[in-house]
Amino acid sequence: MLAPLVITLREGIEAALVVAIISAYLKRTGRASLLPAVTAGVVAAVAVCVVLATVLTWLSAELPEQAQETFEALVALLAAGVLTWMLFWMRRVGRSIKHELHRQVDHAAARSAWSRALIGMVFLAVAREGVESVLFLFALFQQSTGIQAPFGALLGLLLAVAFGVGLYSGGVHLDLGRFFRWTGIFLIFVAAGMLTGAFHALHEAGLWTWLTDPAYDTSHILDDTSPVGAILHGLFGYTSSPDLIQVIVYWAYLIPTLLLFLLGDRRPRRGGERAPASA
Repeated sequence: MLAPLVITLREGIEAALVVAIISAYLKRTGRASLLPAVTAGVVAAVAVCVVLATVLTWLSAELPEQAQETFEALVALLAAGVLTWMLFWMRRVGRSIKHELHRQVDHAAARSAWSRALIGMVFLAVAREGVESVLFLFALFQQSTGIQAPFGALLGLLLAVAFGVGLYSGGVHLDLGRFFRWTGIFLIFVAAGMLTGAFHALHEAGLWTWLTDPAYDTSHILDDTSPVGAILHGLFGYTSSPDLIQVIVYWAYLIPTLLLFLLGDRRPRRGGERAPASA
C-alpha cells in the first residue's frame, strides 16, 4: 500500500503543482477566462492515462503465460528506467519550475490561438506524470495481491488533488524540496525492487538463464510469504531466496543511483536558483 501511495502522491503533486501554478498565474494576470483551457488539458491527459492502463491490463490478461511474464518484465524495466529519469529530472528543474511555467504561459499568450497552446502545455505536463504513474503502478501491482495496493494508489491520488486545490487557494504550503528529496530516496529502493522482479520474470519466461542459482535463503529469518515479508516484497521486491542475478542487479543499481541522487542534493546552487516553493 505504501509504495503505490507514495508514487501517486508524488506524481500527483508534481502534476498538481504545474496546474496550480499555471491557474494561479492566469488568475493573477487577469486571464481567468482561460482557466477552462487548463481543465481541458487535465481531462485530456487523464483520458490518455485511463486508455493506457486499460490497454496494459488487457494485454497482460490476454497474452499466454510465458508472454505475460515477458510483458510484465519489460514494463517493470521500463518503469524503473522512467522512474529513475523522473527523479533526477525533477531534482534538476524543481528549483526553477515556477519561473519556467510563468515564462511558458507568457510565451503561449503571444500566439494567436494561445488557448490551444495552453491546453497542450497542461496536457503534456499532466500526461507525463500520469503515464509514469500508470507504468509504475502496473509494475507494482504484479508484485502485490489484494486491495491494499489499489487503495494506497487511490489515497495518494486524492491527497495530491487536495494538495493542488489547497495550493491554488493559498491554504497549503509544503517544503517541496524536502518532500521530493525523501520520496526520491524511497522510490530509488522501489525501483531497485522493480528491476529484480523484472529479472525474475524473465527467468520464469525462460529468457534469462544466467546467474540463476539461489544467492542465499533468509526464509528462516523472514519469509517473503509472512505478513512482514509480503509487505517488504510489495514495497521493495524483497525475496527471501533471490537468484544471484537479482542480488547483483539490486546492488548494482541501488548504490550508484542513491549516491548520485544524494550527492546531487549537496551541489551548491547557482545564482538565481531557489528551492521549490509552495507556489
